[in-house]
Amino acid sequence: MEEKKVTWLELLYDLLFAAAVSTATHVLLHVEKGEIHPEYFLKFVLIFIPIWWSWVGQTLFINRFGQDFFHQRIFTIFQMLFVLIMTSSLSVDFDQYFLPFLIGYIGLRALTAIQYLVVRRLEEGDRKKVAQYLGTRFWIGIIISCFSILFDSWIRYSVLYAGIFVDIIVPFFGRKYLVKATSNTVHLLDRFATFTVILFGESVVSTLSVLQPQKGDWNSISFSIISFILIISMWWQYFENVDKKVNKSIETAGQTIIYGHLFILMSLSMIAASIKLLYLNEVGYSFNLYFVFGSVLLYFITTTIVFHQYRFEQDRLKYHHLVLFLGILATFFIINLVVVVPNIIIIGQLTLFFIIYAKLTTT
Repeated sequence: MEEKKVTWLELLYDLLFAAAVSTATHVLLHVEKGEIHPEYFLKFVLIFIPIWWSWVGQTLFINRFGQDFFHQRIFTIFQMLFVLIMTSSLSVDFDQYFLPFLIGYIGLRALTAIQYLVVRRLEEGDRKKVAQYLGTRFWIGIIISCFSILFDSWIRYSVLYAGIFVDIIVPFFGRKYLVKATSNTVHLLDRFATFTVILFGESVVSTLSVLQPQKGDWNSISFSIISFILIISMWWQYFENVDKKVNKSIETAGQTIIYGHLFILMSLSMIAASIKLLYLNEVGYSFNLYFVFGSVLLYFITTTIVFHQYRFEQDRLKYHHLVLFLGILATFFIINLVVVVPNIIIIGQLTLFFIIYAKLTTT
């Protein structure tokens, strides 16, 4: 497979989207009466998905057709302007900022679709068919989302997200083209790993934020140290697998990596928020348990699925590994339900789980 390196412009592009993800994560910190209201969970998902898909759209174009040419740089720079517009309009108050959000999202997706149509003239064979298919079919979802401006209330959002949903499933229906002009697995994993490490940084920031001068006691220091070990264990497991345990010569459409990382990235944001909520102790004990263990379970399941397809045969996990990991999580969860434990103990349990997870999946 031809080597394709991540460019400096791509890294700058990632940083802008990381700011958008950080904004989405803060939606989960809206606590009311000892819990996060379901409305804010829904808003988190509705904010996160367009951010993820906008980033994925340009990433996949660069993966298949990207060259460090002048005109492609200009396209990316213009997209970054729309990222700024979309990020500045992210808010739990959707109605007030709907128009700039729509402009930002539509601008991003339209520029990506145009790029496919541009490279279509330069490609041949299966690659030309892929560019033709994606460059034309993506407009279906874009146009549907544009019609949302004509409506008010919940109908507006139904139309907007109907268009986003259509946009997301377009590659599934074009799989017969995509498997003939496969994605560059090395570059694709590098791009997702780069974006993931930025979100790990968001988790580190969450742990550091508890070390405030007025709260600089041993409890906060211990909590931060244990949380940091937890994050390092997650980082170790993820990147050790990416670097050493996956077969990057496998050529596929990359859809397991792409769609699986939606849930990996969302769970990272949820874990970052749960670390902060556990320390601040502003939510109820039961809610804390379900939220933090649910976030960890989502992360575990999706990382297991994503890496399984690409692992070398001898490194693939067996069913007894799955039973062991789920058993550890279930045991800790049940114990915590029966016996009320301090939040620092909960963080310690999850840290132990991730140390075991990292150890058994990377050796």
